[in-house]
Amino acid sequence: MKYDVIFFDIDDTLFDFGKSEKAALHKTFEAFGLPEGLADYRESYREISNVLWRELEQGKLPITKLGVERFRRLFEAYSLQIDGADFNHAYLKNLGKEIYLVDGAATLFDSLPGQRSAIITNGFKHVQLSKLGNSPLQNVFEEVIISEETGFQKPDSRIFDYAFSKLGLTEEASALMVGDSLTSDIQGGINFGMDTCWFNPGHKDNAIGIQPTYEINHLTELITIAK
Repeated sequence: MKYDVIFFDIDDTLFDFGKSEKAALHKTFEAFGLPEGLADYRESYREISNVLWRELEQGKLPITKLGVERFRRLFEAYSLQIDGADFNHAYLKNLGKEIYLVDGAATLFDSLPGQRSAIITNGFKHVQLSKLGNSPLQNVFEEVIISEETGFQKPDSRIFDYAFSKLGLTEEASALMVGDSLTSDIQGGINFGMDTCWFNPGHKDNAIGIQPTYEINHLTELITIAK
């Protein structure tokens, strides 16, 4: 294999986060007496959440506060008398049960026998472990590195330092970072000196100047890169 270890992001790389989020939000709004809540508030929620995730990447906000804060801001904006912490707890519980693999994910790992692989994710620990543990990928990864557990998040190089230590790696060139986010996955890998692979199934334009080593539109394209 070309790389000793391939590191993968989870959401929107191996799992379809949009589908999981939609289903989990709908179930949670229903449980809190708002059956039309997904339609009424999803757009505002996504705007608020995107701002907070950018702050997380910039080191301005810990993930321990992000979960509650996004719903606190949403409910405040619409004058809804719902506790953000209670809603977030229920939402994350639902989110961990909504599992949708990205097309090609299972095939990819079946086609790379013997390839060491691991996860580096900025997600919530119990959600990501639940997704992996209840999916066909449950036994694929040697290590699952989660920002909530390490205290650092991509693109911070310290989460990659932690990952390299866990995997016993010493050379940056021995690993590849694969993910959908230019600012998190790809910039993080570049900062650390690793090769990177941008997973871009939507054929988005790259207008921000962050240049990955590779770009793929389907996960199975990674097979030829890795061998």
